[in-house]
Amino acid sequence: MARIGVLRIGSPPDPLIDSFRNGLNNLGYVEGRNIAVELRYSQGGEDQLRELATDLVRQNVDVIVAPGGTTARVAKRTTSSIPIVITAVADPVGEGLVSSLAKPGGNVTGLSNLSPDLSGKRIEALKEAFPKISRLAILVAPSEEGGQVKAIGDAAKALKLQTRFFQVNSGSDISGAFGVMTKQRQDAILVIGSGITFEHRKLIAEQLIKLRLPAMMPHIAFVEAGGLMSYGPSFADLYRRAAIYVDKILKGTKPAELPVEQPVKFDLIINLKTAKQIGLTIPPSVLARADKVIK
Repeated sequence: MARIGVLRIGSPPDPLIDSFRNGLNNLGYVEGRNIAVELRYSQGGEDQLRELATDLVRQNVDVIVAPGGTTARVAKRTTSSIPIVITAVADPVGEGLVSSLAKPGGNVTGLSNLSPDLSGKRIEALKEAFPKISRLAILVAPSEEGGQVKAIGDAAKALKLQTRFFQVNSGSDISGAFGVMTKQRQDAILVIGSGITFEHRKLIAEQLIKLRLPAMMPHIAFVEAGGLMSYGPSFADLYRRAAIYVDKILKGTKPAELPVEQPVKFDLIINLKTAKQIGLTIPPSVLARADKVIK
């Protein structure tokens, strides 16, 4: 029976891991019959992640799935021999996880979510929907800033937006950040995807509705939790595709020989129910481009 270790920030229920499991099922894997999935959730930062990663290595799992930049970096530092499959890492090359997308060259491969490139487009979509905004707050986990800071800065400068970054590592950090935003009278918010923001997506949505602020989210799970809008790849699809990498590795292919893939489809999701709660009107031109509208 093959054993797959999964290193995650957050806690169940976890719809993205459900997508990964569905991907495994579609490939003929059944938990308890021909595969075991060892889930390890961290809510205590990198120190706890290292402990969990070390435990997976000690158990000699066949593959480690490490979604996100932080978990991927910790997993890579913990083992150079067990294959690691990443999902939704913004910049695998810049993070030092792989030598190149075409030729990873080590024990890490998987999927990138192109977040640095998407940050500018997300800001453009937010500005198109709400032309009057001039001050933009960015909610981000320090571990996920990377190349996104420059991309955000360039896009904001082109659109004449003032930016303020709020670094968050916990739910209390998020609540505190919204308190500061209230005093500073920010016009809109950009939420950067990370394990921390995903874990607290409902809290973020509740705060946004309370402050009646428009916001751009990283993907649909945030919008389904009550967020206003998102633009980006389907994370559920990325996690399903991660199962394909696991399957190939279990059948003998080395991670170094599996190119890192990028998203092929990007969706604009709008939550009209939230828009009504906040008292915002989404322009017809933006609604017409939406791939999904939640009513």
